Amino acid sequence: MAETKLSFKDKRWSLHGMTALVTGATRGIGHAIVEELAEFGAAVHICARNQDDIDKCLEEWKGKGLTVTGSVCDLQCSDQRKRLMEILSSIFHGKLNILVNNAATTITKKIIDYTAEDISTIMGTNFESVYHLTQLAHPLLKESGQGSIVSISSIAGLKALPVFSVYAASKGAMNQFTKNLALEWAKDNIRANAVAPGPVMTKLLDSIMNSSGGDESVDGIVSQTLVGRMGEAKEISALVAFLCLPAVGVSQLSLLLFIWLLNKILVFFLYRLSFFRPNHAWYIVGWICQLFLNI
Repeated sequence: MAETKLSFKDKRWSLHGMTALVTGATRGIGHAIVEELAEFGAAVHICARNQDDIDKCLEEWKGKGLTVTGSVCDLQCSDQRKRLMEILSSIFHGKLNILVNNAATTITKKIIDYTAEDISTIMGTNFESVYHLTQLAHPLLKESGQGSIVSISSIAGLKALPVFSVYAASKGAMNQFTKNLALEWAKDNIRANAVAPGPVMTKLLDSIMNSSGGDESVDGIVSQTLVGRMGEAKEISALVAFLCLPAVGVSQLSLLLFIWLLNKILVFFLYRLSFFRPNHAWYIVGWICQLFLNI
């Protein structure tokens, strides 16, 4: 892709020259996020468990002129997480601007039916791996001088839903972890946000809807949206890219401070007003309101 000279104003709304890691990026929301970040100019590295899936995606993105690399990593394995960071450091010369924690899994059961193995699998993938990978990424994010972490959470981490208790716990933990990250790492010029979508049409959601009780839970959430439909991956990826832009660094802070001072009823109203209304200013405000209802 030809190098483009950007004005100061353009640079604030571009990711040119920046580097990014997106986990779980060969399908669904992760796939859309990779394309969004790369189209904004970022050099993106992806990881997934299957090399064939990675190769297929890399070939697709190469055809679109996007700068994307990839490597195999099972995020449930601590050693593989460490190896991933070594590979990333080598490719990006010890600097990372953007970390997107997207990989996730779930098992839908009633509380009484979950096994210890079920809990370990879900919490290991959705929370433990996120925590450890973020720790490992800290030196690279700090070295970049302008770090941004975006974790893909879920409305399940904010709202009680049937047959999702362990998944909900993992996303609730992610939400609180994000707040602590923002507090502790601000001094290193590293920002942290979480995006908590409702139902988004992906293969993971499709498997949930085919499970016992999963379809009823999803239908219940969809019925509460203003437009009465599921979200699309590209709607989530647009918000993730927005949160990574240099221009958001200061305005984001002022927005969150403003939200913190608002009465919770007004915040909830703004969130309800915006739910699943893309390409609208309140859409962005609403998603962030949703995450920080309990700030």
